[in-house]
Amino acid sequence: MQNDWTKFIKMKLLFSHITNNTNAKSASLEIYKAGLLHEYYTTIAVFPNTYWDFLSNIKGLSEIRRRRFDPVLEPYVKTSPLSEICRQIATKAGITSLINQDSGIFHIDAVSRRLDQKVARNLVKAQKRNVGGVYSFEDFAVQSFRRAKSLGIKNFYDLPIGYWRESHRLLTIEQEKWPEWASTLTGFNDSEKKLKQKDEELQLADAIFVASSFTAKTLKSYPGQLAPIHVIPYGFPPVTTNIKKYSQPSKTRPLKLLFVGGLTQRKGIANLFTAVETLKKHVELTIVGYKASDNCKPLNDGLAKHNWIPTLSNDKVLELMRESDVLIFPSLFEGFGLVITEAMSQGTPVITTDRTAGPDIMTHNKDGWLIEAGSTKALREQIEYLIANPEKIEAAGKAAMETAKNWTWGDYGQKLTEVIENTLRS
Repeated sequence: MQNDWTKFIKMKLLFSHITNNTNAKSASLEIYKAGLLHEYYTTIAVFPNTYWDFLSNIKGLSEIRRRRFDPVLEPYVKTSPLSEICRQIATKAGITSLINQDSGIFHIDAVSRRLDQKVARNLVKAQKRNVGGVYSFEDFAVQSFRRAKSLGIKNFYDLPIGYWRESHRLLTIEQEKWPEWASTLTGFNDSEKKLKQKDEELQLADAIFVASSFTAKTLKSYPGQLAPIHVIPYGFPPVTTNIKKYSQPSKTRPLKLLFVGGLTQRKGIANLFTAVETLKKHVELTIVGYKASDNCKPLNDGLAKHNWIPTLSNDKVLELMRESDVLIFPSLFEGFGLVITEAMSQGTPVITTDRTAGPDIMTHNKDGWLIEAGSTKALREQIEYLIANPEKIEAAGKAAMETAKNWTWGDYGQKLTEVIENTLRS
């Protein structure tokens, strides 16, 4: 039992993530601001005027910039770069034996396992320094969570995408509906061992964080009792200071639609191509995203009919959003959908589905439009509505910016840290 005096000492967290995506960096920064961060374990971290910062300016190595951190976190970050460097080199060189999912020593699962082991090894020492919790993410946490549980340290679990059993159920329907797109549905590739690990991570958690009500709903498929599930939507980026110029689509100017995301049927790309097929002269569709499969004929055929950009920097994506009338994001299984908040912050309204964060952060027909996931008919009808009522776009875009102002990353962090502190004290 804790002594009474320990109740007045703020317990802290070990935080870990392998690739430092937007969600992880934002969460860790807010945890730092709340005075809860002890250490952040990762692979590669870029800070100003460091070796990695220098490398990121070399042609061909610019992707390293994605690992940039806020400078205030530099004293807290502990890196293990070697395995991740080898993974990146093997991926670019096409050395598949090293990144094979089952046996590759530099597959992302193997790299994350080493990072997780490092966190686990440091927990005894960290506990002596008043660390009372471990914060980690799906597929990165099982070893540190096991060790933490044995030490009486709380486990905080972040589930960015929905639960795997529900994913398999819903996407099996897509395989049957769109068999020619099956090669793009890569979520079925996980081994039985990895799926059991996902379940164990959930079972070991003392608090589970999800960014949408849809993700929380998928956890109803878990075969057992779970810790409290907290739905906290991610924050909106800062609203653009570049004034968006709205001009209505007309008989001489098509509706400019933009899709940003992985080119897989999990994102509803087959529904999108089918929906616009009969609307060709009325819409102009631009696709930004990488191909999940090189041997999907309908994907290749669809990309050939529209404007396809395989990759763009984030600032260029935001610029393209401002130049578009509507972002269209018909995802069928999405934990959140950061492109939704990015577009809304740029004054570009969004058509999205009820299996994203859309229902949590927007109001249908006010600052965007919500449709039934997987319904090509509903998607086409919503596009047709905007073709017939182009004046609705500007009103929704301006309302979207107002929505974005009212839920920032700071608001997200305040709610997140409030739950963490309450759980640490319990």
